[in-house]
Amino acid sequence: MNNSIKYLFCLLCIFGIFFSVSAQQDKQIIIATKNTSLIFTVSGAQKLYQSYLGQKLINPSDQSLLTATRREAYIGAGMGDLFEPAIRMVHSDGNPSLDLKYTSHKINKQDNNVSTTSISLKDPQYPVEVLLHFTAYYNEDIIKEWTEIKHNEKKPVTLTNYASSMLHFDASKYWLSQFDGDYMTEMRMKESQLTTGIKVLDSKLGSRAHMYRAPCFYLSLNKPSDENNGELIAGTLAWSGNFQCSFEVDQQNGLRLVTGMNPYASEYKLQPGKTFETPAFIFTYSKKGKGEASRNLHRWARNYGVLDGNKPRLTLLNNWEATHMDFNQDILVELFDGANKLGVDLFLLDDGWFGNKYPRDADKTALGDWQVDKKKLPSGIGYLISEANKKKLQFGIWLEPEMVSPKSELYEKHPEWILKLPNREEAYSRNQLVLDLINPKVQDFIYNMVNDLVTENPGIAFIKWDCNRMLTNTYSPFLKENQGNLFIDYNRALYQILERLRKKHPHLPIMLCAGGGGRVDYGGLKYFTEFWPSDNTDGLERVFIQWGYLNFFPALTVSSHVTSMGKQSLKFRTDVAMMGKMGYDIRVKNLTEQEIKFSNQAVKTYKQISDVIWFGDLYRLVSPYEENRTVLMYASEDKNRAVLFSYLLNFRRKEYMGKVLLQGLDPLKRYRIKEINLLPDARSTFPDDGKVFSGDYLMNIGLNLSSGKIAPLSSSIFEIIAQ
Repeated sequence: MNNSIKYLFCLLCIFGIFFSVSAQQDKQIIIATKNTSLIFTVSGAQKLYQSYLGQKLINPSDQSLLTATRREAYIGAGMGDLFEPAIRMVHSDGNPSLDLKYTSHKINKQDNNVSTTSISLKDPQYPVEVLLHFTAYYNEDIIKEWTEIKHNEKKPVTLTNYASSMLHFDASKYWLSQFDGDYMTEMRMKESQLTTGIKVLDSKLGSRAHMYRAPCFYLSLNKPSDENNGELIAGTLAWSGNFQCSFEVDQQNGLRLVTGMNPYASEYKLQPGKTFETPAFIFTYSKKGKGEASRNLHRWARNYGVLDGNKPRLTLLNNWEATHMDFNQDILVELFDGANKLGVDLFLLDDGWFGNKYPRDADKTALGDWQVDKKKLPSGIGYLISEANKKKLQFGIWLEPEMVSPKSELYEKHPEWILKLPNREEAYSRNQLVLDLINPKVQDFIYNMVNDLVTENPGIAFIKWDCNRMLTNTYSPFLKENQGNLFIDYNRALYQILERLRKKHPHLPIMLCAGGGGRVDYGGLKYFTEFWPSDNTDGLERVFIQWGYLNFFPALTVSSHVTSMGKQSLKFRTDVAMMGKMGYDIRVKNLTEQEIKFSNQAVKTYKQISDVIWFGDLYRLVSPYEENRTVLMYASEDKNRAVLFSYLLNFRRKEYMGKVLLQGLDPLKRYRIKEINLLPDARSTFPDDGKVFSGDYLMNIGLNLSSGKIAPLSSSIFEIIAQ
């Protein structure tokens, strides 16, 4: 071979290497919805980088211009990175590092709307694989991300960090809207600007994990977002246990968002050949403010996130406020008449119906002894169901399956089934302890108890599943030396029980309750039809509480009951309950004839408008955090019907309130406005009642909803129908 040929050959080799490297560098993985793209780039060194998250680009060719060299998609600890990692693993030989490199990816298209992209990352020195999964819901503009961690080392490895998601942002400034509070003050919205360092939202409560703060947030980029303006993501974690969402701003003003299970006290021992799967982080990106983000989440939830999310819900009367635990079967049958007078679909029997050796007459006994109290209910649950059905009512029942009372037959028979520290005094909350769900025998006990109750009483049409304490002084006799697995495996075991029950009873309505909003997330809601937002049912307080939850959860999941708590009028409390999934927990016999007449008509009215509330698009028009009133509306997808809620809160005399601009209507259609849910024989004082306006007028000029006779803590509901 002469020199010129050798030179040409070498030149071709160099160009071949160059083009090969360029091809590797240009490899992109695109996760896309209707309006959003999440793009990853594989470098020549086989590292996976996030190169873009934002509005879908109009010209696909522009995607090739995106590069990223410092936003690694899923960072392992122990190597060169100096900030919060996505994963930290201590190998069986003691090496506390992980170097993840891209090996392959695949796309599974479920249908025209849903596709899942799975990216495989492996450590070149250890038999460890991390799979990043991204499911894109095209029409809903939702991306769901979760992770699988696998290894084939000879001995167990220890996981001390295990994020569901790591996302990167580059903006001039960042604002975080978080939702927290306490028991009876759930989902209070707070907004703050993020600065250099780490801001962490987390929980260490185990079971009632969301009592202090929820795994939900808005992250606004460049400037604060409002309902209709601003660039942001809305995110929520589908996990009912300890969670952690960390927001770290680095020295270059980049933001690293890491979400997942809280690693607190959870150094997880992962056996060889086993898979560690994280819960899903669900998010939506919007350039049109928080309202669009909420509607994206609501549509996704009804279609994919909540059990039977596109089916109607039941209205109910709960006996708790009427009787607490002091009742017998004759008293309950009498209460059925009250439910009949209201016109609801179902009567719900709450706490206090079980226990014989230790009757459940107060909250100190009988949890775990799920046999019918023969003294209170000598004819059994079947008799109550039959009597309810005679009065055209369905029947539901309360359970707290995860808990045990120290004074119970179950505690006496199986002390080894209980989570409690050895060599320490038992620590009670609400006079109860928690069962060790990690133990397969306990799982079978709970499954069989619920299944037998429903199977032996096929008329049970509804369950309220409660959980009234967090995990404290926590130790699992079943786990023995692997106590770091406890917080995670407890919630996994709960999901396994629910999975079994759903296979047997796929459509039985069940309310997710945890002493109020202690367990509200899409990890649990896939098994439940609705949730109990708070034990605080004061009408004024519920305006704020329900406003908070409606940012992330659709109205048909937000149980809202009319009770006697609070000093507002019955109409105000009823109007507030209609904002979500309405029910009653009230002493009907204490209501006047006029109040019963109003309530019966309110139930009828609610049933006429509920499909718009449950399945329509929510528009939050006036925030209670910004004015002394709240206005929101639901509009049907075809824009032919809408329901408008207006609540006047505490305000000073002669306070001026401006017009409200409506949203979600068709500007070319004409709509009649009619006030509904009025008191018996009352006439509307709304000056535009019965008038017809164009959608354009209503959205650009608006309505004066505070005219006429107005007073603090008053409310109005309007039905808007296309003509």
